Amino acid sequence: MKYASQKVAYWYFVCAMALFGVQILAGGLAGIVYVLPNTLSELLPFNIIRMIHTNALIVWLLMGFFGSAYYLVPEEAERDIESPLLAYIQLGLLMFGALSAVAGYTLGIHEGREFLEQPLWIKIAIVVVALIFLYNISLTVLKGRKTAVTGVLLLGLWGIAVFWLFAFYAPDNLSLDKIYWWYIVHLWVEGVWELVMAAVLAFLMIKMTGVDREVVEKWLYSIVGLALFSGLLGTGHHYYWIGAPGYWQWVGSVFSALEIAPFFAMVIFAFSMVFRGRKDHPNRAAVLWSLGCTVGAFFGAGVWGFLHTLSFVNYYTHGTQVTAAHGHLAFFGAYVMLNLAIITYAMPYLRGKSPYYQTLNIFSFWIMTGAMTVMTFALTFAGAIQVHLQRVMGMSYMEVQDQIAPFYWVRLGAGVLVLISALMFLWAVFGPVRERRAVRASAIAQPAE
Repeated sequence: MKYASQKVAYWYFVCAMALFGVQILAGGLAGIVYVLPNTLSELLPFNIIRMIHTNALIVWLLMGFFGSAYYLVPEEAERDIESPLLAYIQLGLLMFGALSAVAGYTLGIHEGREFLEQPLWIKIAIVVVALIFLYNISLTVLKGRKTAVTGVLLLGLWGIAVFWLFAFYAPDNLSLDKIYWWYIVHLWVEGVWELVMAAVLAFLMIKMTGVDREVVEKWLYSIVGLALFSGLLGTGHHYYWIGAPGYWQWVGSVFSALEIAPFFAMVIFAFSMVFRGRKDHPNRAAVLWSLGCTVGAFFGAGVWGFLHTLSFVNYYTHGTQVTAAHGHLAFFGAYVMLNLAIITYAMPYLRGKSPYYQTLNIFSFWIMTGAMTVMTFALTFAGAIQVHLQRVMGMSYMEVQDQIAPFYWVRLGAGVLVLISALMFLWAVFGPVRERRAVRASAIAQPAE
């Protein structure tokens, strides 16, 4: 590590991986309920399992973003974090809130709004956590070197905090509620999160390829422009069937169709940087996760999103397993793989060891990616059949569920493989290291300044 305060990131990554495990276990349990519906039906109903699965996903991804910022900002700003103590306090509050929310869900304590089920006091605690984080990171950047990477990262992180404030507004009118609800859910994952993704990828490309910073920054600005141009008005594809004015069907269709552009640009950016730069970086697994992230995001968020984003298609596919297929691959490809990439890159430095268990980490990449691909295709085929039988032929929901049950077994099998590959990843990153060579910053290909 170049700066001692970067060590803060280690504990963020540890806690993120713990919640990653919770998310996978809850997802596996939900998959079992799909094929064996009475499983834990009295002790832990399906809606509670789903809450834990989705909430753990969101929180561990955010925790990964925080850890990424605490790792890369000191190197970009060329100074230590403003207050490591505040960073640890922030982590403690965030973990306490996350675990309290999960415990509350199991006892039936929640607000019921999808993804925003947290009780009011936890929502307020999240605001406190965000303020601590933004104070710490913003001052670190403002007092140090300013780069495009930190600028875009700050824009994304401030956007996350600002849009979270809509979680406190819950109007009685359901249509109005959904309009503002999507300000959080959509403008996070298809807006400001993309800025965080672009900034972290740019940092990784600079560090691992040695390509000139100016070249990376030009790509970064282009990707950010495409993401904001398409993503903001692309929110309209969520307004088709909630009672909003009809013009949203045109606005949503046009702009959400363009949302594939920034993800395609990320693919071209990452691969061109790797092919243009040096190819001898010792951490091959980190390079693989970084490239895989762009491809997964392109197919999951871009292609699978486009498949059902046009209003005249979405009329039939809305709320079917097609949506689930898109959601699983998009989150995995864009943000799960991003966090696994930065963790794979940073952990050797944070632990003071040379890149280790490369082969195991690479195997975990291919198994996890393959399993998520199988899961996505299983849900896509299930959704296509569901659309035809339920929305076209008019069969009842439960009758259709019986017809597509075999696909749920395939999804469960794929989920087991995801669990196995996640354990492989955790061992590769956090397991004991036989070879205890100190990692030197000089081992990394640095760009020409």
